[in-house]
Amino acid sequence: MTIEIKTATLEPVRNTFAHIERRFGDKPATRYQEATYDVQSEAYFHYRPLWQPDKELNDPTRTEIKMEDWYAFKDPRQFYYGAYVQQRSKMQEVAENNYAFFEKRDLARHLPEDMKAKLIRYLVPLRHVEHGANLNNMYASAYGYGTAITQACLYNGMDRLGIAQYLSRIGLILDGNSGDALAEAKLNWLDEKIWQGVRAAVEEMTTTEDWFEVLVAQDVVMDSLINDLFYNQFDQWLQDNGAQDVGMLTEFMQVWAKDTNRWVDAVLKIAAAESAENKALLEQWVTKWKGKVLPAMELLAGEMLGAEALAQAEAALDKRLNKAGLFK
Repeated sequence: MTIEIKTATLEPVRNTFAHIERRFGDKPATRYQEATYDVQSEAYFHYRPLWQPDKELNDPTRTEIKMEDWYAFKDPRQFYYGAYVQQRSKMQEVAENNYAFFEKRDLARHLPEDMKAKLIRYLVPLRHVEHGANLNNMYASAYGYGTAITQACLYNGMDRLGIAQYLSRIGLILDGNSGDALAEAKLNWLDEKIWQGVRAAVEEMTTTEDWFEVLVAQDVVMDSLINDLFYNQFDQWLQDNGAQDVGMLTEFMQVWAKDTNRWVDAVLKIAAAESAENKALLEQWVTKWKGKVLPAMELLAGEMLGAEALAQAEAALDKRLNKAGLFK
């Protein structure tokens, strides 16, 4: 008796959704493409916003930036919800291990009191900046146009809540979970002269109407300066002054900044390459917000790291801007 086994190949009737096929052809699509492109509603709204009757619910005129195709803002990380959650879960696992190691061995005990005071004065108040960054990115997600950029803004906004929580945990580690460090850091944020310029800049961003300008102000100008000052220069200062263990607690922020900069730089580059008008507008916004944020950080950066620190951070920002095609 012989048994003959035959195989049959079944061709799919179609490889992907029609709207994805119109963009990329009739071929299997990636999860990122299916979860991102042409997902946002563009027609057949029931009503216009009662608070803004001259606009549609999703309206490209909420920013002065003009794009032929708003889905040109492809995220180089290709984050859709599933990919984003998986990647951040891995980062959080590493961070939790770092915090557990730091606390289990009571490494805060080895920090001199004056070093703890510096961390509470300079580092922990950043949690309030992060809460402002959350608001700004959520605003861009709510009023932006095209899922390619709005979902990335949403993920960025949620990241900022996580960073704020990690900064709060640093404060709790320093004060033995009493909460005194958080209360002191809040008073520094509200009352200390070195923080008032930064606080004013954060508050002004939350009242800026153009959502793309908010992204430029927060995710480009302020974030680049803060990341260099605190997570590069201040981190190096801590290493040089016997507090290198603190780097375990800020590793998440450093890794996150490198990851997020890929997306932010891509957004700038794509918008600037779209038209000369976009490029001029982006340069105008960068100049405007550098003129606000740099003076706002002058006292803080000078007291924390010295007179040259802010200039170094500005140079790092300018280098990123040039790579994105601005100010050339």
